[in-house]
Amino acid sequence: MIWTVGLTGGIASGKSAASRVFESLGIPVLDADQTARDVVAPGTPALERIVQTFGQEILTPDGALDRAGLRRMVFNNASQRQALEAIVHPAVRQAMQQWRASQNAAYCVLAIPLLVESGLTTMTDRVLVIDVDEAIQRQRLMARDQIDAALAERMIRSQITRQDRLAAADDVVENHAGLAELESEIQDLHRRYLSLSRGE
Repeated sequence: MIWTVGLTGGIASGKSAASRVFESLGIPVLDADQTARDVVAPGTPALERIVQTFGQEILTPDGALDRAGLRRMVFNNASQRQALEAIVHPAVRQAMQQWRASQNAAYCVLAIPLLVESGLTTMTDRVLVIDVDEAIQRQRLMARDQIDAALAERMIRSQITRQDRLAAADDVVENHAGLAELESEIQDLHRRYLSLSRGE
């Protein structure tokens, strides 16, 4: 099995930028958010099960999943949310395992925003957390999503705490200083991961 790094971090911490650096170094990266969209695309078994569970009304007129409508439906209903997760999470895990098995690089990266919360650390050899001070995180989130401070704060609070995320980390990149510093730190980690993946 290919040696695997689990890449995670809080919202607006810089996970996507970190993923792009790994890709520029020739390392395959799987985006779990994209995988979650792919496994519920029209014609997939997961979408069929979602329709059986929640009804035809969660489809758009062209047969795709109405994500916003489904989110509203399950947001305040724990049992419905669990029913949805019981369909989607195994499908995502299977897709990630299939993708990983098809890679032939020295190592690969699974970029999973909810890596720690979802218990998917078991699929990885190392956990890399992209970390950022919450004040910077809030500013970036407000600028990125054009939202106010109150909503940014709620979005940050909806995730596990920064402390819990850091406690699960094998490696931490502090993304406070900008892209050049982030690239430098990831390049250093890349060299280390190459050695670790060879068992050195």
